[in-house]
Amino acid sequence: MFAVLGVFIVALGIRSCAEQKRTGQLLRENERLIRENRDLRNSLTLSSRTAQQIADRKDMQVQAQAQFIDRREYFRRNWKQYISVNTGDYKTGFLGGIKDLRITVRNQTEYPLDNAVVQVQYLRGNGGVFKTEQYTVHNIPEKGALSVQASNSRKGTKVNISLLSVTSQPMNFCWSRDKRAAPGDADPWACVPAAK
Repeated sequence: MFAVLGVFIVALGIRSCAEQKRTGQLLRENERLIRENRDLRNSLTLSSRTAQQIADRKDMQVQAQAQFIDRREYFRRNWKQYISVNTGDYKTGFLGGIKDLRITVRNQTEYPLDNAVVQVQYLRGNGGVFKTEQYTVHNIPEKGALSVQASNSRKGTKVNISLLSVTSQPMNFCWSRDKRAAPGDADPWACVPAAK
């Protein structure tokens, strides 16, 4: 019996040693992975900081360049973000026809607009154009809007509106849908080009 017990104890001892050895290997592998993970995290943090510094430097460069751009030139270049035209609610008849149509020109620039010419197309139910009219809206204030009443139409179910031209002496802005920008012209909508 002591022999069996001795064999059993020896077997347990060998098994325990093998498990301790395996446990040691797992602990060393785990420590290696923890160090590797920490190194990767530090590397990512460093990369993130570098990317943020690059982005901040680019922002500073853009801001520095923006400080030297004339406000009037900025609004001329980006006028579509600041000048728009739309219609209010209008009535349509049972068999067609449009009544109470108002056209509103919005000016979100810092300069008043002298004139805005708007084209209104009265459309039939099939999408064809019944008639086209032009309206000129005068003296639209800066950071404001101005509306004009459009004529009624005996036919048509909806309207399509678009700007044809916009002028502003204070902004030195002369835009027309028919005017094409010259290739390479950084400020094509200036009425009087800046002296170089």
